[in-house]
Amino acid sequence: MSRGILIIGAGQSGMQIADSLREDGYEGVITMVGDESIAPYQRPPLSKAYLYGEADEESLQFRNEKFYADNRIDLILGDAVVEVSLGETGGSATTASGRVLSFDRLALTPGSVPRKLDIPGADLDGVLYMRSIADARSLKSRWEAATNVVVIGGGFIGLEVAAVARKAGKNVTVLEGADRMMARAVCPITSEFFKNAHERRGSNIVLNARIDHFEGDGSRVTGVAMQDGSVIPADIVMVGIGVLARTEVANLLGLELANGAILVNEFAETSNPLVVAAGDAVMLPNPTGADGLVRLESVQNAVDQAKAAAKTLVNQREPYRAMPWFWSDQADLKLQIAGLSTGYDQTVLRGNPDEDAFSVLYYKNGRLLAIDCVNQVSDFMAARRCLTNGQTIDPAAAADSSVALKTLITD
Repeated sequence: MSRGILIIGAGQSGMQIADSLREDGYEGVITMVGDESIAPYQRPPLSKAYLYGEADEESLQFRNEKFYADNRIDLILGDAVVEVSLGETGGSATTASGRVLSFDRLALTPGSVPRKLDIPGADLDGVLYMRSIADARSLKSRWEAATNVVVIGGGFIGLEVAAVARKAGKNVTVLEGADRMMARAVCPITSEFFKNAHERRGSNIVLNARIDHFEGDGSRVTGVAMQDGSVIPADIVMVGIGVLARTEVANLLGLELANGAILVNEFAETSNPLVVAAGDAVMLPNPTGADGLVRLESVQNAVDQAKAAAKTLVNQREPYRAMPWFWSDQADLKLQIAGLSTGYDQTVLRGNPDEDAFSVLYYKNGRLLAIDCVNQVSDFMAARRCLTNGQTIDPAAAADSSVALKTLITD
């Protein structure tokens, strides 16, 4: 008798695997286990709409209770898998509460956890992170009473929180340890624009920031002490310095890892043929077709890779080839990225950054690799379609923003 499919991790990828399994005709038992007490929900709005009061917890949930009942998805919340064993035809998992869950195939979608700061005072009340709804609740509970907000990390999450804080009238300082903003994701042109744009909107941006410790009044944070002796007042410190893949269950199973993440092939298969994995915790072959492995922390990857994992689970294997794309909403600035710019040797600026509307196209050997778009949705859509179809845009023509980008696409 079929023991079904067990999904460990109740986030975006876990939800998508369960949904796709039913769409792909799977009729067996589906069990999803998550260690949070809330049903699967959207994470991106936590640092934006939820924090500003434009979304609540109910509106963030992917599906209502009826969906899980109608699709026969057994959702176990507030519990974590602590033991797991595998044989040749399946296995079993034991949760912290003592549940024993048998399965034929296993899907890992554990996601990631925030990278923590290890400096004196990091355990003070008010030093916060943003990953889960519990993190967002903690930040929001202190929001109204806070005057001074310090954000550590100039990546997507940090700048999104900074933008909301300025919109709410807070005094905002962003401390970035690198020499430019969002350095892992964008080129210097885009980095410089966002630094200037946040400063124009009232935030104080500090690059090459060197933090010594956090100061506090009793148990509560009151400031960020820098190595130069200055102290930045802080009622809230929001830390956004990256995430770490959750590999606890993968380690229990002895699965192969790469750079601290679960290694999978193009079919989302791990080193054990009974186990697939998808989402933030996964290292996968570059889906653009370029050489090498990548780790993609995005909703698009979580969804599309989960679809590939579901196909593998029902023996309809299809290689994962989706073109990566990303976005970040920072107040009135919408950054959209299509493709992966790694290895670029040329950039082309299209439009005017001074008007808060422009695009940067990345090239290698004359062919388009990726694009950054700021408040330029039509450019984003055109470039995304171009990249998905394996086409390109002549760099000499791309700079002329009076010509629609979609008309410049060639093979």
